[in-house]
Amino acid sequence: MKSVIITGANKGIGYETALAFGRAGYKVFATMRNPETAAALKQKIKEESLTILISSMDVDSNESVNRCIDAIHNESGPVDVLVNNAGIERHGSIEELPLSDFKAVMETNYFGVLRCIKAVLPQMRNNRSGCIINIASIAGKIANTPLAPYTASKHALEALSEALAQEVKPFNIRVAIVEPGIIDTQMSRDISHGGDSIYPQSNRFGGLFVASLKTPTEASMVADKILEIADGKTWQLRHPVGPDALPFLQWRASLTDEQWVDWNAANDDDWYNAVESSFGLNARQSVPTV
Repeated sequence: MKSVIITGANKGIGYETALAFGRAGYKVFATMRNPETAAALKQKIKEESLTILISSMDVDSNESVNRCIDAIHNESGPVDVLVNNAGIERHGSIEELPLSDFKAVMETNYFGVLRCIKAVLPQMRNNRSGCIINIASIAGKIANTPLAPYTASKHALEALSEALAQEVKPFNIRVAIVEPGIIDTQMSRDISHGGDSIYPQSNRFGGLFVASLKTPTEASMVADKILEIADGKTWQLRHPVGPDALPFLQWRASLTDEQWVDWNAANDDDWYNAVESSFGLNARQSVPTV
């Protein structure tokens, strides 16, 4: 039986990924900060008799990561797959967000991934086998306000993953970056809520998320792609997921850096009109009242 460690498995993409791997016959180590929040996953495990073991692990803590993964190694030996999914998000203007928000996002989304990689890599390397799948985002290739803390962490994760792939390929360890677009998760729905700000981008970008989520892309689509990567033999590094992921990436690539800055710095009327003409989304009507 192949084994997989999944971080942040209590909800969203991590929850669906744990179920997908469990249904595919993997021994799943579903890790999360607070296992008491995993009632839905525990119910699914019971109903479907899945081999999913829930473990407490805080990716922000060296001690927690090492203790959890050492216990898994002692029980099952080297894991076949590591899925680094745990992540958090903060949004707002760079001026107005506290520095602690930037640090928190980087601690989880970047250093948390790094901790897990370093914990599994020696055994994967010695075994000359393994697959590390890092859940980034199209935000890892597109920097936009008001998501500066999140996009910075995902840009960093993309760079880390690309460098890691170069190091571990001679040891037959595959590295993949999964880049979801706008997926129907609580994190995406939280972005839809703006707030009082001297900068207009927070609320109007939230409107873009609200409009997109009217035709939601389920987290199970991302989970299916992660399982496909793990089960396959591909050495492809980047995997955009979702109907809007590749179009967004291609659209950004078609613009110069200066055009991109101007597009996001435009006044409200011009920006809303551009969103509607480019993507057919009426973000203006979707902006929540604050």
